[in-house]
Amino acid sequence: MKIVKFGGKSLASGQAFDNVISIIKDKATQGKIAVVVSAIGDTTDTLESLLNLAKNQEDYLTPFLAFQKRSYHVGIDLEEEFTLLQKVYEGVSLLEDYSLKIKDSVLAQGEIISSKVLTHHLTQQGIPAVAIDSRHFFVTDTSFGQAQVKEEVSKAKTTLYFKSLDPEVLAVVTGFIGVTERGETTTLGRNGSNYSAALLANFTGATELQNYTHVDGIYTANPDWVKNAQKIEELHFDEANELAHFGASILHAKTILPLVENKIPLRILNTLNPTNKGTLISSTPSKQGIKSLSVQSDVALIQLEGRGLLGIVGVDARIFTALANVGISIGVIAQGSSERGLGFTVDAKDASQAIEVLKKEFQPDFYTKDVDQIALVPDIAIISIIGQDLSTFDKPYAALVKNKITPILFHNTITGKNVSLVVRKEDAKKAVNVIHGQIFGIAKKINLAIFGHGLVGGTLIDQILASAATITAKKNIELHLFAIGNSKKVYLTEGEITTDWRQTIEDHGVSYTIQDVIAFAEQHHLENLIAIDNTAAEGFIQNYIPLVEGGFDLISSNKIANTISYDFYQKLRTTLKNNHKEYLYETNVGAGLPLIDTIKLLHLSGENITKIKGVFSGSLSYIFNQYSVQDKPFSTVLQEAITKGFTEPDPREDLSGNDVGRKLLILARELDLENEFEEIQIQNLVPTALQALHTSDFLANLTSLDSPFEVLKKELQPHTVLRYVGELSGDLQQDKGLLETKLIAVPSHSALGQLQGSDSLFEIYTESYGENPIIIQGAGAGASVTARGVFGDILRLADK
Repeated sequence: MKIVKFGGKSLASGQAFDNVISIIKDKATQGKIAVVVSAIGDTTDTLESLLNLAKNQEDYLTPFLAFQKRSYHVGIDLEEEFTLLQKVYEGVSLLEDYSLKIKDSVLAQGEIISSKVLTHHLTQQGIPAVAIDSRHFFVTDTSFGQAQVKEEVSKAKTTLYFKSLDPEVLAVVTGFIGVTERGETTTLGRNGSNYSAALLANFTGATELQNYTHVDGIYTANPDWVKNAQKIEELHFDEANELAHFGASILHAKTILPLVENKIPLRILNTLNPTNKGTLISSTPSKQGIKSLSVQSDVALIQLEGRGLLGIVGVDARIFTALANVGISIGVIAQGSSERGLGFTVDAKDASQAIEVLKKEFQPDFYTKDVDQIALVPDIAIISIIGQDLSTFDKPYAALVKNKITPILFHNTITGKNVSLVVRKEDAKKAVNVIHGQIFGIAKKINLAIFGHGLVGGTLIDQILASAATITAKKNIELHLFAIGNSKKVYLTEGEITTDWRQTIEDHGVSYTIQDVIAFAEQHHLENLIAIDNTAAEGFIQNYIPLVEGGFDLISSNKIANTISYDFYQKLRTTLKNNHKEYLYETNVGAGLPLIDTIKLLHLSGENITKIKGVFSGSLSYIFNQYSVQDKPFSTVLQEAITKGFTEPDPREDLSGNDVGRKLLILARELDLENEFEEIQIQNLVPTALQALHTSDFLANLTSLDSPFEVLKKELQPHTVLRYVGELSGDLQQDKGLLETKLIAVPSHSALGQLQGSDSLFEIYTESYGENPIIIQGAGAGASVTARGVFGDILRLADK
């Protein structure tokens, strides 16, 4: 015979109820079964709430009548149960109180009603069935609310009772309830119905217990929290017991133990997906062991601190004894070897009593000031990683810290195979996702907020959307765009952004502050946050520090943050360090070329960089590469560069030399130089008369540039070309260097003279290499190149 158990959620809706009957029909054709049921849906909670209404002399009758008229009660003989309930509620209302014994008698009616309702529907479907009250054979002690079954006498009674049943009739047995030897109704506590089913399987010698719930089985994490949680196909009893001990919601240690004795397999199945094989728990060892995350959220943390307790023996014994005397169990514990401080968790419902008991126990120690405080920290959660070896927990722990989640307590079992962390309850969902991604190697989710969706930003978004699936497959990284904004509006979503994102922003974008974006990420528990600045706005950099403090790493193609005051530059770096965040900006100089990383590596290795020189601007590179060798007016070449997207929207930003100056300053600061932008000697190529014009007016007067540049071109010596260069020189071991940008003539056969298109070229001179510079050359302009460089920064940061 098999025992088939259905939880309350399996009976909570019309569809679920139909599925239950269908499953029972199917099982009955395969062999002998008996069914165990929980109370339907929220019945247990409803019955308890009515008790409290009656106790407080509030209107319990109206909701009680509504309970009686629920659709699944109609047409079924439940007069005995409803009459008992009404009398009890009347009595509680008169007394203004009730005992655990009374509460058990009330809650038991939920299971009895459930058994009768299911039996009625089965007989209506032509399946002979009988509702059976487990109080006929489950004998318990008098611990009302969490009674213990007396197994020897209960087994004997169960055996006799089931022998007396008609073998052709299906038994529909109540879960959760028993009876004392004096005939008093008891309940079996948390997971009582599952415990009842396991006991029945043991006592009847069943071949398997099948527990139908609302999920497909046991997962590596709560699938409601972790979208890519994986179902565990098989577990050994010991592994299941570990999961139950650490809070797995559909398991309890009491459920496992009765099955172990006779090696009765337990299969967790889904009522709404009956063809799924579920998770099988048996005596067969699983091949690779398991890892699973469980969360306990109805807990509180108690912290006891006392400088005067240093070295005193027996402090923890006093704590545990005092709590044990009032029936309070302790969960996770952490303390220093000196016993100067001790932290431990208890069930949230016991927290206030625990504080009261401990303050009473340590009252003399407060008087002598040996105990400083006994504090309660509410709203916490315990995350347990079952099967996790502590020696390989470094990466998940580091990922937590990087996501601004610092565990309050840390606990490791003696075997070293289970790790528990105490975190704030509001951080629990994000923490579970972070740990799960690290442990199981499932695609790590990177949540991106992109600000600026013009040429570079828009190209980047399109690149991400086009490459996301390939990146997930190849690198196990899931890139999720949750925010796209500009200076005016932002579009925020927990869902997916599609290729028509421009229209979506137009239709659904809203005005915002950066705090709105941070709050959205917090509200939706988004992990691994990266903010990408593709604006050219000075104002936006003021958001950098709030973003970092809000849990974001930074990536930027915007040069301004690295080139305004050195004080801000240092403040940003300090904030990044304090928050364990990173700031990548490889595209600030040389678009997608690996220039900044190379200079960082040389500098960190102790190499003495003596000079950096080169063509820093892909825009100016293109302009002068073309102008030096083509017989075209300067304005024509400039317009070509504008059309190709090689310049800033206002090309004076390039022609003024400011862009080159900023790039030069960025490299100087990578060498720990403290130069300010105002200290750079910059040659502005825009005539004074054109510098103050509005952008549109300037663009309409480009031909005004032709004459001055034609003079420069005619003055060139044979075999020379024009190049606009930046140069960092001087004693670079001091606080400041010499920074200069200028238009010069160079031999056409030199490295600078041979540049083509919009390429940039950088010469890095070092003490070790002498007069032979390290040369980095490549595409230095263009939205696609810059966007690809930003994309590279995203992937590098995601890997970390």
